[in-house]
Amino acid sequence: MKAIAITQAAQAGTNLEFLAEITLPTPVATGHDLLVEVKAISVNPVDTKVRAGFKADQPRILGWDAVGVVVATGEKVSLFKPGDEIWYAGSLTRPGSNSEFQLVDERIAALKPKSIDNASAAAMPLTAITAWEMLFDRLGVKEQGNENDVLLIVGAAGGVGSILTQLARKLTNITVIGTASRPQSQKWVSDLGAHHVIDHSKPLTEELARIGVKHVTHVASLNQTDKHYAQLIEALAPQGKLALIDDPETLDARPLKVKSISLHWEFMFTRSMFETSDMIEQHRLLTRVADLIDQKVLQTTLGEHFGTINAANLRRAHELIETNRAVGKIVLEGF
Repeated sequence: MKAIAITQAAQAGTNLEFLAEITLPTPVATGHDLLVEVKAISVNPVDTKVRAGFKADQPRILGWDAVGVVVATGEKVSLFKPGDEIWYAGSLTRPGSNSEFQLVDERIAALKPKSIDNASAAAMPLTAITAWEMLFDRLGVKEQGNENDVLLIVGAAGGVGSILTQLARKLTNITVIGTASRPQSQKWVSDLGAHHVIDHSKPLTEELARIGVKHVTHVASLNQTDKHYAQLIEALAPQGKLALIDDPETLDARPLKVKSISLHWEFMFTRSMFETSDMIEQHRLLTRVADLIDQKVLQTTLGEHFGTINAANLRRAHELIETNRAVGKIVLEGF
């Protein structure tokens, strides 16, 4: 089978040039695994981080978002059959989706939404899982609840922010404030349903004051947490909740004490990485999101379609994501 992998570590600067096409045997499904013929993928910041940090001797297939068709199943599979169209984000510990065929555990996959095409669906699994777990599991927001609370989403125009904004607005009663710094991204966040959009290139406390908000009760910090950290603490009400997904070099939790602010980290690969007892929750979560899309409650977060799945187009996608200026998700389709 054809695949695109990172083949060498960087000697100096970036190793983007070593994202290249390779040929490998098609894997065989056993146990709970599905063998999937990949139809469409999207590219996430985790792809660029794994590529940049690559130091192994063997090529590594990247990619953690896919839509595809089940072509074979392991002997323990009970949720799917050959011919099913599915979507999933895969596991960080296994070969990725930038390949013609991929193995994925059935417990972290679901039937894709029926009402949207493969490219539109491929934009969503990883970010939908991240946003759902962050909002409901980490921050403890309740469906149809939190009517007196305020959620600040830092980096609301990106992949996770785009679905988090929709989930918070459509499924809860919380007031949603998204941050974005350019007219294009600000319009995107507003169109997705945020009650207010503020500019994170300016002091956040001043921007909140501009819209008449003194304190927020919940913060989802999706990028540049270290840059905004002090202001997020200032903006949070006593007993507020702060959740993040990025990777600050250091994070001093002591300033959170005086306000009894709770700190939460979201990493959607935890369940698959440790094969937790509740791993199947990601199957249920993606099934629910697919239903919400088919009911027109949620919409795709596809931002740009970069063409077919090949090394050149993946390099372009990685480059754009590393600028931190991508709006929505970048998708590639077909080999």
